[in-house]
Amino acid sequence: MDPLNLQQNYKPMTISDWLITFLIQIIPLVGFIMLFVWAFGGDTHPSKKSWAQASLIWIVIMLVLVIIFFAAMWGIVMSFFSGYEMNYST
Repeated sequence: MDPLNLQQNYKPMTISDWLITFLIQIIPLVGFIMLFVWAFGGDTHPSKKSWAQASLIWIVIMLVLVIIFFAAMWGIVMSFFSGYEMNYST
C-alpha cells in the first residue's frame, strides 16, 4: 500500500467515535471481547487498533502484578500462621 495514499485518506477519530468506544469498553465482558475485536480486526481504525492493543498489554501487566501481590500476601499470611499449633484436645 502506498504510504502517501494512506496519509491522504487518513481521517482521525472524532470525539463522538471515542465516546462510543469508551462506552462500549465499560460494559462488562462485552468491552473485554471488543478489545480483542478492535486489536486484531481488519476493519478497525488504526488509532483504535493501537489503543486496543496497548490496553490489552496493560491488562496483562496488571494481571501479572495482581497475581504476584496476592501470592506475596498469601505467603506472608501463611508464614504468620505456620508458627502456631492448633490444639483441639480438651
